Amino acid sequence: MIMQFWQYAIIIFVLIIISLIVLKLKQKDFSSEVNKLIQYLGGKDNIINAEVNMSRFKVILKDITKVNKDGITALGAQGIVEIDNQLKIIFGKDAKQLKKYIDDMM
Repeated sequence: MIMQFWQYAIIIFVLIIISLIVLKLKQKDFSSEVNKLIQYLGGKDNIINAEVNMSRFKVILKDITKVNKDGITALGAQGIVEIDNQLKIIFGKDAKQLKKYIDDMM
């Protein structure tokens, strides 16, 4: 009985470690995706302001012609609306996390 308990405890411990590793790897991927997004927006010097409203990521840019919309779409954007010098990008549930990463990088 005690031996089974230890076996289950070890299995649970290993599963927790694997879960933490997977989460850490996903964070690294997300960080690289944010770097790509900043690059596709024309670089961090091109970004004036960024806001989040639900699933939409709104960014005001200095020069809208530097934007790579195809690249942004390839990152998972479900839609992009351009109004004057701003973009409204629909990223879904990841929009808030994107904003947080961009704020940390700016």
